[in-house]
Amino acid sequence: MSGGNPSHVVVIGAGIVGVSAAIWLRRAGIDVTIIDREVPGSSASTSYGNAGVLASCSVAPVTAPGMILKSPKMLLDPNFPLFLRWSYLPKLTPWLLKYLSHANDKETRRISSGLAPITFDSTDQHAALIKGTDAEEWLVNSDYSFVYPSRAAFEDDHYTWMLRRKAGFEPDLIEGEAVREFEPNLSKDLNFLAVMHDHGYVRDPGSYVAALASEAQKLGAKIVQAEVKDFTLSEGRVTSVSTSAGELSCDQVVLATGVWSGPLAKKLGLSVPLETERGYHIVFRSPEGAPRTPLMVTSGKFVGTPMKDGLRCAGVVEFGGLEAPASKAPLELLRRKVLESFPNLTFEKEESWLGHRPAPSDSLPLIGEIKGSGVFAGFGHHHIGLTAGPKTGRILAGLISGQRQNIDLSAYDPSRF
Repeated sequence: MSGGNPSHVVVIGAGIVGVSAAIWLRRAGIDVTIIDREVPGSSASTSYGNAGVLASCSVAPVTAPGMILKSPKMLLDPNFPLFLRWSYLPKLTPWLLKYLSHANDKETRRISSGLAPITFDSTDQHAALIKGTDAEEWLVNSDYSFVYPSRAAFEDDHYTWMLRRKAGFEPDLIEGEAVREFEPNLSKDLNFLAVMHDHGYVRDPGSYVAALASEAQKLGAKIVQAEVKDFTLSEGRVTSVSTSAGELSCDQVVLATGVWSGPLAKKLGLSVPLETERGYHIVFRSPEGAPRTPLMVTSGKFVGTPMKDGLRCAGVVEFGGLEAPASKAPLELLRRKVLESFPNLTFEKEESWLGHRPAPSDSLPLIGEIKGSGVFAGFGHHHIGLTAGPKTGRILAGLISGQRQNIDLSAYDPSRF
């Protein structure tokens, strides 16, 4: 069901998806109010803390074939960047069983085919969103390289590269001493690069999202700092949202609050198997000996990105819910892997961060109208939030304004579970 001609849309969530949707809605002449309990781009928001890469080639889900057999070993290996707060396991188990049910060839290919249409043109989508805005200063076009110890390690990763090639991504391969010419600061233990061209990164994701929110305001959107509590429906259609700042009438809603979207979706009768994947980063301030372009160091499962405030290294997965404080072990492992990979790295100080990636059990986001309610889901982007956020926002704005979509959205159907 398309949105028609709404008079007022409430966008719940001021992350990359929400602010992108708001800008495209305002460009279509639709009144918009953005509601978030945090200031757009603040360190409390998930969009603030990602690795900053526009990873167009990110079409391979974590749940690859063989993961079920490998998972116990991964969890018990102190050198593998997967952590679990064991006290959280009883609550995690129902989601985890659904998640692991996709760790087979057929499902992995299906999920990859669903990821490709919303990631492949990421740099173009970001460029279209930010053209002529203050957000332009934060975006850099660049290569994005996958770093391996050796050609053999790269070839061991053949299944993932098969999925990327199927989506149209073919890397340039660099080996041996040429690796040091390309990136002088890499460890001599890392001797193989698979370089993806025509990618990009954001030099400060928090400032980027803040600039986009400011652009939405310049276009006439209102921003309200409040918490959304509930929806009011009439004959199954949304008529207002209840917030900590009062009732706000509307005739369409975009629900884009990441992992916090689950409880609100449940109020509409939609039960989503959605977990938080606790993600960490460390920023090494005023670095020397850092990489020049974004690198995914496969042996450490982290991305190192040169940013305005220093070298941001993001990675590590922990399952432990929304409430627990940051754990020491993931940060210690990330720090060790970074210093092994960049042995020349020096810096003035470091700052760490913990955020919450929204992980649906099938690794695909929810994009589209929830049960004809006038509430449109735009959440659950797992590892591709920044990459696919602008396109998702544009799709949602098109659905709400009644524009015909040239993308098959069935893979992202909110009611698929």
